[in-house]
Amino acid sequence: MTKIKPLEASDLFKKCDPKVFSFKTTAELADFDDFIGQDRAVEAVRFAISMQAKGYNLFAFGPGGTGKSSLVRKLLTQKVSTMNVPYDWAYVNNFELPHKPKAISFEPGKARGYAKAMDQLVEDLRATLPQAFESEEYTNKREVLEQTYKNRESQAFAEFRKRAEKKQVDLLRTPTGFALVPMANGTVLKPEEFQALDPSDQEERKQAISGLQSELEEVVEAMPKFEKEFRENIRNLNREVSQFVVHRHISDLRKNYKNHEGVQSHLTEVEEDIIEHVDDFLPDEQGGEGAAVVQFLGKPQKDFRRYKVNVIVDHSCDDAPECDGMEGAPIIELDHPILSNLVGRIETVAQYGTAVTDFTLIKAGALHKANGGYLVLDAQKILSQPFAWEALKRNLNTKQIRIESAAEAYGMGTTMMLEPEPIPLNIKVIMIGDAQLYYMLNHLDSDFHELFKVAAEFDDRMERTEESVQTYARLIATFLRQEDLLPMKPNAVARMVEHGARLCEDRERLTTHMASLMDLVREADYWARESKAKTITAKHVDKAISAKVYRSDRIRETILEEIHRGIIHIDTTGDVVGQINGLAVLQLDHFMFGRPSRISCTVRMGRGEIVNIEREVALSGPLHSKGVLILTSFLADRFAKDRPLSLTANLVFEQSYSGIDGDSASSTELYCLLSALADVPINQSLAVTGSVDQYGRIQAIGGVNEKIEGFFDVCMARGLTGLQGVLIPKDNVVHLMLREDVVKACAKGKFHIYPVETIDQGIEILTGVPAGEIDKHGNYPIGSINRMAAVRLASFTRRWFEMARLGQS
Repeated sequence: MTKIKPLEASDLFKKCDPKVFSFKTTAELADFDDFIGQDRAVEAVRFAISMQAKGYNLFAFGPGGTGKSSLVRKLLTQKVSTMNVPYDWAYVNNFELPHKPKAISFEPGKARGYAKAMDQLVEDLRATLPQAFESEEYTNKREVLEQTYKNRESQAFAEFRKRAEKKQVDLLRTPTGFALVPMANGTVLKPEEFQALDPSDQEERKQAISGLQSELEEVVEAMPKFEKEFRENIRNLNREVSQFVVHRHISDLRKNYKNHEGVQSHLTEVEEDIIEHVDDFLPDEQGGEGAAVVQFLGKPQKDFRRYKVNVIVDHSCDDAPECDGMEGAPIIELDHPILSNLVGRIETVAQYGTAVTDFTLIKAGALHKANGGYLVLDAQKILSQPFAWEALKRNLNTKQIRIESAAEAYGMGTTMMLEPEPIPLNIKVIMIGDAQLYYMLNHLDSDFHELFKVAAEFDDRMERTEESVQTYARLIATFLRQEDLLPMKPNAVARMVEHGARLCEDRERLTTHMASLMDLVREADYWARESKAKTITAKHVDKAISAKVYRSDRIRETILEEIHRGIIHIDTTGDVVGQINGLAVLQLDHFMFGRPSRISCTVRMGRGEIVNIEREVALSGPLHSKGVLILTSFLADRFAKDRPLSLTANLVFEQSYSGIDGDSASSTELYCLLSALADVPINQSLAVTGSVDQYGRIQAIGGVNEKIEGFFDVCMARGLTGLQGVLIPKDNVVHLMLREDVVKACAKGKFHIYPVETIDQGIEILTGVPAGEIDKHGNYPIGSINRMAAVRLASFTRRWFEMARLGQS
C-alpha cells in the first residue's frame, strides 16, 4: 500500500494575491449595483413579481444574512416604477344599512379631494340652509300655512258654537279640554239658576247638550287631522326649500364626478338623507340647561359624521409642496403582522360607558395599503401571530380584503359589529424566511403550494474565480462608500477574499453571507481609525478577525486550560491500545471551534454487538448512533462473512457530559476498535476526524478547519514535537483554509495533516503497522492489523463454540 504523505503547506490555504487587483485603493472602483452569487434567486424573484396569474406569490428562503430582503427590495423598487399607481379607497355611510359601510374606489390621489369636498358641502349647508329657512319668502309661506291651520280650527269651533247657541248651549275651554254648559239669554247659567228652571226646560237643555256632545267629539277629533295636515304642509314646504338648496350645492359636486358611478350613487343617498334630516342643519330651539337635560335623557344629537368620507388608502401627497402624487405601485413591508395590522381594524370610542363605532373608525391594514402592489412579510413573524396566517390565505383565495377581528376569527363575536364591504384584492405577497419553514409549510399546509407557487432559494456561497474575486472588490468598495468608511488597500481586499473562502469552508468557493462580510469591514475600519491610518490594510482585517475571536472564545480557552492542566485527559505523546484522539466541533452562536475528545474501546467475546455507551444513556444523537451501527457492518463484511461475529465491544467518549451527534467520529471509533481488537497501540500524537462507510471508505465531514486547529492548539500549548498531526478525509482537502500559525508549523515539519481515503491507510499511519491486504485464499499477511484482528475474532468464535458444546453436554 502506498505510504500517505502529509499535505504541503500550499494545500492548507489558498492565498489571494493582492497583485490581481489593479487599483491602489477601493476608492478607485466603480459601484457594484448588481447581486452577487444569486443568479437563480434573482431569476425566481423577477419571474414571481412579474407573473400575473393567481397563486404566483413568492417565498424567498435561504440562510440569514445572504441579502434576501435587500435583493427583494431592490428588484421590487425597479419593478414598481414601471407600474401604475393603484386606486384610492374610501368607506362611506350606508344610509339604508348603517352596519354595512360601502367602499368606493377613486383614481389615484382623488379620494382625499372628495372627502374634503364632502366636508365643505356639510359646512356650506350648515350655513345656507338656516339662511333659507330664515328668508322672507319662507317665513311668509309658513305664516300662510299657520294662519290657514288656525283659521280652520277657529272656524270649526265657531260653527259649532253657533249651532250650540241656537239650542241655548255654550262651549267653554277647560284645563282638561272642552265643556258644554246651558245658557239663557246669551249668558251661561249658574248651577242654582239651572236648578231654578222648569223641569221641562232642564230636560230640554240636557237633551241638547247630549246631542251636541257627539258633534263636539267629531270637531275635537278633527283637530289632530288638521294638525297632521298642517305638519305635512310644513314638511313639504321645508322639503321644497331644503331640496332647492341641497340640490344646488350637490349638483356642483356631481359635475366634478360625473363619470364616477359610486360617487353619484353616494351623492344621491346623501341628498335624500340631508333633506330628510334637514332639522339637524337648523339651530336648536332649546338651549341652556334644558338642552343638556334633554341630551342626557337620550335625545339624538346632531351627527354630521354620517356624511364624512373615510379615506383608508390615499396615494396623494397630503398637500406636500412640489408633489405630483405617488409614482408606481406601493411596496409595504409589515414588520409586526398581527391580524389587525394585516387586514385592518374597526376602532371603538367610549360613549356614556359603552363602546360604539361607525364607518369613520375603519382603519386600513397592510393588505389595503399594498393593494395593487407588493406586500413583504417575514414568514416566522406572521406564522407566530394568531389568526394572521389563516386570514392572509383567505384574502388571497377570495381576492377580497375582508376586515375581521380576532373575536370573529375565533367565533366569539356576539354583538353586532360593522361589516364593511370587502374591497377587491390585487396583490403580490413576498414572504421571507428560512428553508425549514418553507419545506414545513409545503408539507403540512395544503393551501401553501397553491398560493406560493414560486420559491427563490438564496445560496450562501459562489464559485471562487478571477471574475468573482474582482466582483468582491467592487462590492466591498460600494459598501465602504455607502457607510462612509475608509478605503481598502489591495492586500486588505485579498484578505477579505481569503476570509470569505474560510467562512464557507471551501477554498474554491466564496461566501455570499453579506452580513458577516460587512460586519468584518466595519470592524476593520474601526481598527484602522484607532491606529490613525487613512486606509484599511490586511493587518487591520486580521486585527478585526482576531479581536472578534477573542471576544467569543472564553469557553474555548477554558477547555484548553483544563486540557493543559490535565483535568481533561488528552494524550499528545505515547502509544495506547484502544484509545484515540477524536475531534468534535462546538458552536456558540456565531463562534465555532474544535475540541479534542478521548475515545476508548474495549473488546471481549460476545454476540456481535458494539455497545455505544453514549446511546445507552441517551446522549447519542441519531447520526452518531447510525455511525456506530456502520462499524458492525464493516467488521462483519471484512472478518465474518462465513462465521458469527463473536465479540462485544464498548465504545465511549471519555469525560463527555453532554449530547453527541454527527457521524464525523465513526472512522475514529473504527480505528480505536481495530486497535483494541488487534491489540496494537495507537500513536497518541495524532488525532482523527472523518466518517466511514460499510466498506471502509473515508467520507468528508464538516468543520475540518476548526477541528485541526483545535488539536493544534493543544499540541502547541504542550510544545510541538514534529510527530503530531491530524488525519482527515482526502475529500476535505479542498475545504482547508487553516490559520496562518498552523500553516507555518506544517511548512516547518512540526505538524502534519494526513489525507486518507480508506481505513487501511489511516490505521497504518496511526499504528505504524501495515493494514494488510487479503490474498486469493482469503487470508491477510502475518503481522498485519487485519490479520491480528481476524485471528482475535476467530479465537472468540472458537471459544464460543467450545462453550456451546460444553453447555450441551
